[in-house]
Amino acid sequence: VQLQASGGGLVQAGDSLRLQCVPSGRTFRGFGMVWWRQAPGKEREFVGAINWDEGNTVYEDSVTGRFTISRDNAKTTMYLQMNNLKPEDTAIYYCAAGSASPRGYMDYWGKGTQVTVSS
Repeated sequence: VQLQASGGGLVQAGDSLRLQCVPSGRTFRGFGMVWWRQAPGKEREFVGAINWDEGNTVYEDSVTGRFTISRDNAKTTMYLQMNNLKPEDTAIYYCAAGSASPRGYMDYWGKGTQVTVSS
């Protein structure tokens, strides 16, 4: 199983960036696909999740209204559209897949992609 995240980079405050995650190696029916992030010196933080079957989404309060999670209809790719980025959004962003609570244990993790927001 692989979860390949990409799309990170260096942007300025107020800019937008879109990350993507391509899951492979098994069917993810019944899973939630989740974005997490970890800033330097901080614990890993839940960003948001999408129900892979239904497409419903949930977000952490700090990103609500700025970040949007989506997937393509073929369920091959998950996206994280990040608008109005702030320096505090700087982190390594990970995609993961969990069969239980989206904020809980993750069955699979991908390698992260670095997002750096300059002020």
